[in-house]
Amino acid sequence: MSRWTRPQAVGSTGIVLGALAFWLALPPLAARTAVLPIAVGVLAVAAGIWAASRESRRAGGGAIAAGVLGIAFGVLATRSSSAHLDTVVVWGSLGAATLRYATPLTFAAIGGLYCERSGVVNVALEGMLLTGAFFGIWGAVWAHTWAGGLAWVVGLVAAALAGMALAAIHAVWAISFKTDQIISGTAINFLALGITGYLFVDKYGDTGTPGNVPDYGIPDVHLHFLQNWTFIGPIFGQLNLMIWLSFALLVATYVLVFRMPEGLRLRSVGEHPRAADTVGLSVSKIRYIAVIGSGAIAAMGGAYLSLGFVHSFNQGMTNGIGFIGLAALIFGKWRPFPAWGAALLFGFSSALADRLPAAYGNQWGTLFQALPYLLTLIAVGGVVGRSIGPAAAGRPYAKQ
Repeated sequence: MSRWTRPQAVGSTGIVLGALAFWLALPPLAARTAVLPIAVGVLAVAAGIWAASRESRRAGGGAIAAGVLGIAFGVLATRSSSAHLDTVVVWGSLGAATLRYATPLTFAAIGGLYCERSGVVNVALEGMLLTGAFFGIWGAVWAHTWAGGLAWVVGLVAAALAGMALAAIHAVWAISFKTDQIISGTAINFLALGITGYLFVDKYGDTGTPGNVPDYGIPDVHLHFLQNWTFIGPIFGQLNLMIWLSFALLVATYVLVFRMPEGLRLRSVGEHPRAADTVGLSVSKIRYIAVIGSGAIAAMGGAYLSLGFVHSFNQGMTNGIGFIGLAALIFGKWRPFPAWGAALLFGFSSALADRLPAAYGNQWGTLFQALPYLLTLIAVGGVVGRSIGPAAAGRPYAKQ
């Protein structure tokens, strides 16, 4: 069988066709007939059924879902006026906004990857993000009088330390006390919500965070040589530094976890801790390092939210981003680049939701804002194929 006719390849082709069915009805092509997206969407569904019937259920299910959504959204787009489509679908702006929304999800997902690859389930990512968001902006506000434009560095360090402290609590309860890791993570989320809420009111009261945070927030990186490049320039010409750091984090994580001995040790304690213990590895030590490190990484994503994106802090401002990041990790099968792809999908739906009200009203923006949460349910429920995580995830290990 040719590699192009394998069920996995056919299913992947179906997913691409499903996306194409929607894209054909959008600018710059903006097909005005519903026949085209329907025809391409039907091909996607057919490819999905073919792949699913040959035991490639994940790719097949994804192709079927992509085909159905491609048809639905494609037909809706053909019924819209070209003026409204041109208002909403500006690919350069959408691409840049997608990266902005996907970045905190990426930090959360990669933080979760280290933790769960070591065998510790981390539903506390939401709390770690929120803690990083508060302590990041608190550190920068505190330091700006003497650190000037580099106050954001102090904010990032403060965020990372706070995230590590919160993760250390989770590590003690999950690894040393061997409590249920879901309950421990949930408790950490409530603890973070209470601590950040109390400190926010105590430090800033009714006035809120200072209005001059952009002056010492995380800076944007300007690539002037890209400004005149079509499509590329509007996306990559001016991105926040943390977005570029997220790219570096993805590459570093792939190399460390899947190409280096340290990564093999990490994965071994998450898959078969007893075997790892037998060959002399300290399961508890590796898990402690992974969990505490995951807190630092996730908190950096929270610091980006407050210092690089919103430039302020509000109580509970993460609004479930940590859980969506965990869903991206599950979607990506606990691997960095597939998880990033899922984060981009979630980020695109949020970026689109921001632009829809200008042409179609607030109800459509609200609908697309709910899409990441719907996709989260799909990921957690395993509707589109079932993602199998590390074998020992969630199981406390007792040395014998």
